[in-house]
Amino acid sequence: MKKINYIGFILLLLSGLTFQAQAKKWTIQECVNYALEHNISIKQTDLDTKVANIDKNAAFGSFLPAVNVTGSHSWNIGLNQNITTGLLENETTQFTSAQLNANVDIFKGLQNQNRYRRANLAIISAQYQLTKMRDDVSLNVANAFLQILFNKENIKVQKEQLANNERQFQRTQELVNAGSVPRGDLLDIKATVADNKQKVILAENAFLISKLSLAQLLQLEDFQNFDVADEDYEAKQSEVMFQTPDAIYKKALEERVEVKLAKANLEVAEKDVTIAKGAYLPNLIGFYSFSSRVGYADRVTGRIADVNNPYSPIGVVDGTGQVVSVPNYTNVLGSPLPFFTQFNDNKGHNFGLQLNVPILNGFSVKNNVERSKVALERSKIALAQSQLDLERNVYQAFTDANGAFNSYESAVVALEARESAFNYAKERYAVGMMNAFDFNQAQSLFSNAQSEVLRTKYDYIFRTKIVEFYFGIPITKKP
Repeated sequence: MKKINYIGFILLLLSGLTFQAQAKKWTIQECVNYALEHNISIKQTDLDTKVANIDKNAAFGSFLPAVNVTGSHSWNIGLNQNITTGLLENETTQFTSAQLNANVDIFKGLQNQNRYRRANLAIISAQYQLTKMRDDVSLNVANAFLQILFNKENIKVQKEQLANNERQFQRTQELVNAGSVPRGDLLDIKATVADNKQKVILAENAFLISKLSLAQLLQLEDFQNFDVADEDYEAKQSEVMFQTPDAIYKKALEERVEVKLAKANLEVAEKDVTIAKGAYLPNLIGFYSFSSRVGYADRVTGRIADVNNPYSPIGVVDGTGQVVSVPNYTNVLGSPLPFFTQFNDNKGHNFGLQLNVPILNGFSVKNNVERSKVALERSKIALAQSQLDLERNVYQAFTDANGAFNSYESAVVALEARESAFNYAKERYAVGMMNAFDFNQAQSLFSNAQSEVLRTKYDYIFRTKIVEFYFGIPITKKP
């Protein structure tokens, strides 16, 4: 019995933890911070910054010498030419060779230096691009968050309207049964209730879709249980809106990364032209090579040596009995000399300078320079376009924010009027001075006015956030 109670307690505890996890409601700060860490677009852009750093390491590596070591081991069986004597001999030989090569650019038209400077500029450009992506995601998250709040409030309005109409339907039913009002009024109220139910369903669907949109920005899978905190945002006039659009634009030129990114890309394009022109200049390379070999003979024929000195080298005898050559890898007993002895005797060094002067290369250098110049012109145009786009966006955002504020104020005034008209209609309908159709119209207009206030409120809040964003004020606090 105790075991069952213990298991029940554990299950109750786990279910309570699950409920708490599902009941978590996200604030706008939490949503933005989480998106900055998990959003796919940000992750992809962050990879570009890593690639830029790798390119910088590669550019730095061009200053270092290129060093390579090669080695080989071969077997020659049968009648082969002795590489030492030059004669054909029937033997089995083995040869081991090793070589070390080193090359270093002494002068390459300053291309290595310019590539390194370009890599540093590319890192700055990638960082600006990452900052821009983070800002864009923050704006999208804020917009999606406010859209959820609007849809949530709109559901409340529609459900409240439905509840009022259902109560009105019950009251009208009683009046029809008592013969106080015609049955047509009941049918009108019934149609209104059905219409309200449809509006509730549409509002709930819009709320679900808005949650899905934000959950995708945050890379959350369980969007069904995802919800945001019921934060109360006041639609008050922002201090930034007291600035002139020109002042906001000048501030945006200093704060926003769009123009900084375009300038960084322009500097990268300028370096590309300089690098391409560097190919016109001569290229001076220093090189060094070290090599050696070791050989072994399993069987040697036609050779003589000094029998009194077993470590003297053996020779090959010609027709007159004279020694004409001396191999350097065996002694008189036919056994190989020590490995390091042969390695030291056969070593060789090769070093020097190599100068390459471009004269005619099928116009490849000239074409690369021209392509780089075209890319530079594109970057100049992109910078000018980014400044124009920023100016247009600032003025558009400022105008939209002012228009949204005016729409909100008008919606508030309209709501007050619709509420008064609805209350007056209720009084008239209660004493039989208004039919059901006119009463339902007044009620629908009041409900629409409530929804319009909510829509214009959150629209103004978001529009203001955009203007503040251009002025250098972040969407939320930095994580």
